[in-house]
Amino acid sequence: MTSTSPNPSTSPNAARPGKKPFLATTPGLVLACLGACLLWGSAFPCVKIGYGLFGIDSADVPTIIAFAGERFLISGALVVLGMSIARRRPFVPARRDWAPAAKLSIFQTILQYLFFYVGLSRCAGVTSSIIEASNSFLIVLLAAFVFRTETMSGKKALGCALGFAGVLMVKLGDIAGGSLSLRLDGEGLVFLSTFAAATSSNLCKRYAAAGHDPVLLSGWQFVIGGAVMLAVGAAMGGHVAPSAGTNPIAAYALLAYLGFISAAAYSLWSAALAANPASRVAVFGFMNPVFGAILSAILLGETNVLNPALAVAALALVSAGIVVVNRPDGGRG
Repeated sequence: MTSTSPNPSTSPNAARPGKKPFLATTPGLVLACLGACLLWGSAFPCVKIGYGLFGIDSADVPTIIAFAGERFLISGALVVLGMSIARRRPFVPARRDWAPAAKLSIFQTILQYLFFYVGLSRCAGVTSSIIEASNSFLIVLLAAFVFRTETMSGKKALGCALGFAGVLMVKLGDIAGGSLSLRLDGEGLVFLSTFAAATSSNLCKRYAAAGHDPVLLSGWQFVIGGAVMLAVGAAMGGHVAPSAGTNPIAAYALLAYLGFISAAAYSLWSAALAANPASRVAVFGFMNPVFGAILSAILLGETNVLNPALAVAALALVSAGIVVVNRPDGGRG
């Protein structure tokens, strides 16, 4: 089998000598990361819409897991098909790529979403959103103290703190209303999901540095992880089908869009991680709940979810955090 894993000279992110790859520039980084976060933000309301179209109860964990498995299988298929067409050859892993893709699928898809969906069914949505926002902190901490790919600095800590403050601003009303709670089998599982996601981001960075194509790994880990989740959900009794009275075309079109969200967002995110220090990318993750709240208000009519003044303040804090982390500092990591 011909290897599709690039060496540094053939990688899609490789640049001519003396010139940065586009994703390593500030405009490229901003476009890729905000594009990914906007897509992820749209997933929040679209998953809710999907549950309605497929008649999935929020307590039906097996069907939710099976639904997620179908979504991620579609994501992987879209990446593999799209890149095969773009590169005019089968976009398949070489022998050296299978182990990284399998390891990545464990953290990026299987553990992240199994923990998340089970935990989410036992905790408040606001709490899970805030816990998920800690993903950006965890990426930076793991990069500095576990993976040793960069060093911790004051500006990284400040940028993350500003971003997290923006997320708290989005959820300020729920916090004041006493909506927060803590359960090991609820919020504890959501935290483990967030830890798995942060680990996967650092693994993406490590594998890209070793010469693996990050988009290839992202696509095939979806195939592997989606198949495992679908099998687990089906084994637990999960069944995914449009609900009675629902237009099946609309239901499956939304499922396809959810697959596209993951395919496009993770491909952009993985490519950005391959071209930049993890901390520069991670801080953009604070935009996910902000976009999610705004798009929920638009798509679901949840106008009480976010006060416009709080939205502006949250965006300002998150933007400030992004600027602080990405401010030039003489090239130190």
